Amino acid sequence: MTIASIVRGDRPPVRRRLLAAALVLLLAVGLAACTKARSGGSKNSGPIAGTKIVVGWTAGFTSANAAQAPTVGNLDIAAATRGRFGDVVDGRFTPDPGFGTVKVVSEAPFTVRYDLAQPSWSDGIPLDAADLLLGWAGETGRLDPAPGAPAQDDADPVPRIDEFARAIDVTFPHPRIDWQTAVGAPVPAHVVGRLAFGLDDPMEAKQAVITAIRTGDRKALAAIADVWKSGFDLPEKGAIPSRLLLSSGPYKVDRVERGQDGQHVRLIANPGYAGAPKPKVARIDLVPPAQQPEVGAGDGLDIVQVSPTAENRAPIHALELKDFTVTTTNDGTLWAMVLNPVGVFSSAPARTAFFHAAPANAMIQGGGGEWASAYAATTSMVTSPDSPAYKVVDEGSGLTAALGTPGDDPGLERRSVGVADGARVCVLYDRGSEFARGAFAALQTTARKAGWEPADCGTDDVAAALPQRAWEAAIVRVPLPQTTDQIAALWASAGSAALTPSADPSRDQLIAQLAKTTDEYQARDLRAQIEASIVRAAVVLPIATNPRITVIDRGIGGVSVRNGAAASLLAGAAAWTAAP
Repeated sequence: MTIASIVRGDRPPVRRRLLAAALVLLLAVGLAACTKARSGGSKNSGPIAGTKIVVGWTAGFTSANAAQAPTVGNLDIAAATRGRFGDVVDGRFTPDPGFGTVKVVSEAPFTVRYDLAQPSWSDGIPLDAADLLLGWAGETGRLDPAPGAPAQDDADPVPRIDEFARAIDVTFPHPRIDWQTAVGAPVPAHVVGRLAFGLDDPMEAKQAVITAIRTGDRKALAAIADVWKSGFDLPEKGAIPSRLLLSSGPYKVDRVERGQDGQHVRLIANPGYAGAPKPKVARIDLVPPAQQPEVGAGDGLDIVQVSPTAENRAPIHALELKDFTVTTTNDGTLWAMVLNPVGVFSSAPARTAFFHAAPANAMIQGGGGEWASAYAATTSMVTSPDSPAYKVVDEGSGLTAALGTPGDDPGLERRSVGVADGARVCVLYDRGSEFARGAFAALQTTARKAGWEPADCGTDDVAAALPQRAWEAAIVRVPLPQTTDQIAALWASAGSAALTPSADPSRDQLIAQLAKTTDEYQARDLRAQIEASIVRAAVVLPIATNPRITVIDRGIGGVSVRNGAAASLLAGAAAWTAAP
């Protein structure tokens, strides 16, 4: 007898019921086994009741749309409350298949499919193509068309939607290096549709968002844009509407309070989160730390992050001796010495001679003091030392041989390039920074031995003094670029945040080529060529990445701190553990 005959009713009613009951039981057992296998059994079970971790947090939560308001605090919260296709960790994309998959489906035209698994918002509404389409529209500027431009007059065509598969196919004007992270779901489309059009039914609200973006309806897009820009801002007073705090990540915001000491944010495990790993800790409190955060470690604070100072070295070392975990990462910036290519430094040989008289290691030791080992030396202005690309860039740029290795006689080299003995060099630095003060003192000592005279041009406002360019050299902390746009801002001929004049059309072409490169290894070679062009200009000497120190209490586990400026801590919160 086949299952088909049972379904047709070829058995007596009683036997049919018995067989049906048995079949239901077998299916239930099978589903339970599958569920256990997918979740990893008890290994991936939910949070342990009563567990809590208190984090010293100096940022602020102002908007639930971090794509529109990408402040440090908003990105922190988004890291814990938003599912993503993956993250770029130390220069390499790490996918999250629990959220979905990303793959190139066509090289020409360059088309990428963003395909969701089965994530849901914390109100039970599934994420789908509407959420991705909204994220695409916000990222590409479709919500802000140029004034007077005809509808659909945009560089990027509207993605093809597969509503049943919960996927969109995005065709880009050209290949792009960041294709894996170019589209996400930063805010729920059904909430945007409700706020923009007054539609209470989630599916109707989603469809209204899809229709507006597909048709380019300017009136509808303007309504969506208003919500995108400010509809997720937290009110300064009163209760926060729950619809603004929906989550698709392992945690959701439960409470936001403002006390006399600052903002307090409570995160609780999201029971609807289907990704992996599932959060083990029931609650995470983000609280303002004391003036000396390290003092509170283990006494009210379970995790604190601080900048290294002479004052906190001893107490942090004492915590290490008590088996607290202390980790060092970089904060997404690096220290460098930049030269102004005018006057005494108008020629590349003169600039090179000065760099040879000012070894980076001496400035690391002088600036870092007892924390010197926390400052990771670097030879690159465009690649983090922790990136897989760093070795290629380090070897290919030629910086160590050209600028980083002092000659046998730096004084003789100075004279040979026509710079007189005792040449004065006005050195700008931040007087409020221990590292900058120490690095300048070390520079004075070493450069004087080679016949240079570094003059103290320190200031309390480096940001204001830099563009005035009344300096010959500057010891400054600058962003470590993560994207090609950031590289262009710092090092393209017309860079909006250029550190020093260094026009180079060939470098501009390399940056543009890097932005369109999808091959990881070709991208490494291009970064090396970009770095080599900076080395040839001889206008900057990278010194070290700026460290961030994380102190973790003994009872806390699973904490993995990332390098970089964005969400270094909370991005891995789902893996944290704490004793109940």
